[in-house]
Amino acid sequence: MRAIALVLLSLLGMAGAATAATPRTLRVDIQHSGDARVEHYALDRVVVEPLAWPGNPDQTLDTSNRGSQKFDVVDAATGKLLYARGYATIFGEWRTTDDAQATQRSFQESLRFPMPTAPVKITVYGRDAANEFTPSWSVTVDPDALDIDRVALPSPAKPIAIRHNGDSAHKVDLLLLGDGYTAAEMGKFEQRARALADHLFSVSPFKERASDFNVWALAVPTQESGVSRPSTGIHRATSIGARYDIFGSERYILTLDNRAFRELAQYAPYDFVEIMVNGQTYGGGGIFGQFSTVAADNDWRDYVFVHEFGHHFAALADEYYTSPVSYAAADKPTVEPWEPNVTALLDPGNVKWQRAPTSPVVPLPTPWPKAAFEAYERGIQARRAKLRADQRPEAEMSALFHEEQAHIDALFAKAKYRDAVGAFQGANYSPTGYYRPQLQCMMFTRSDAFCSVCQQAIEQIIDRYSQAH
Repeated sequence: MRAIALVLLSLLGMAGAATAATPRTLRVDIQHSGDARVEHYALDRVVVEPLAWPGNPDQTLDTSNRGSQKFDVVDAATGKLLYARGYATIFGEWRTTDDAQATQRSFQESLRFPMPTAPVKITVYGRDAANEFTPSWSVTVDPDALDIDRVALPSPAKPIAIRHNGDSAHKVDLLLLGDGYTAAEMGKFEQRARALADHLFSVSPFKERASDFNVWALAVPTQESGVSRPSTGIHRATSIGARYDIFGSERYILTLDNRAFRELAQYAPYDFVEIMVNGQTYGGGGIFGQFSTVAADNDWRDYVFVHEFGHHFAALADEYYTSPVSYAAADKPTVEPWEPNVTALLDPGNVKWQRAPTSPVVPLPTPWPKAAFEAYERGIQARRAKLRADQRPEAEMSALFHEEQAHIDALFAKAKYRDAVGAFQGANYSPTGYYRPQLQCMMFTRSDAFCSVCQQAIEQIIDRYSQAH
């Protein structure tokens, strides 16, 4: 315990200034707006965060080609590339909804990077019709400008060191951020945070790479217990504004208040954030490079936590397609998706993921009991919708999910290619057009393991944040 206490004292002591070797963290808050046809960016504010930069100084450039967007930071005088990262956005999801056909909206986003010593040009890139990155917007930021927010207020709560394995520079710093917990529930929040972290590191490849992570927990008490669930008339004022019913999906949990989320998160070292909401109803969400969420009181919290973290951490696509979602994917894609675990199979002779060279030849597309699966899922989704419409107890929904997974496991156990790496039709919210690498994965059903391709994609991100060149 004394070692953890010293870690916290050291952490909080960094609020005044960073060392010469470790710069402060600069955060550029922007507005991302538009509709299904147009998009715009605008500078909101520039903030010097109170802690030193937690990232890996040896891995400043992102060459993974993941994300719907990316940004880079270039020295304005010399043109030298200093920093680059891919990410995805809430706006990007929203603009595929029906609402975006008739309404313009604005969403907040943040770009974080090591504090530069001279003016820099920041450029945000989006994807074009060929899925290639093209410049969308740029702004020049002078670190000495008078309008940069440099106020360092005392932390509203002390970060809890759940796991500490070393200096942030070569560790993945994961922050578990609580929302909807009262002062009387702070003990419950810490207990849940520790249990979820333990579960994460029981799942491969996080299990094998646990020593590459630091895990922190942080929450500010709220007046009422729980978060908003508008579809049932529940509205709560919480510290970071996480809520259910995002884009009309009853299980989708996000916060649209980026400023509130960042203003709290900045008091702990973080590369990635999982928001734990104090809710019993099944739900969660994940945005690559932004944050992920989980309903921490639900029976399926372990699965949801790791599944949604897969989105946020490694840009893993959803592989399921029978559950309803508010956003859409093309049934007949003309370009290869950027996510590492789905393919359009436009070139079957050159599949994007590596298949074991010693395994038997696997046909592409790869046969699987798709018709039987879909017939069963139609019944499950109808029962699921009725349970929600009738506002049945959450235990009944949990039981349905257990029944569903048991049936799927039994069905897949008989499949010829159940352990093969191939291209299984049905992924990315579409029954056709997209393919997943293996029959089973926790990005496809509520199973307890990632497929081998997803594991490799996760390890590549761990390497970026933990390893030196």
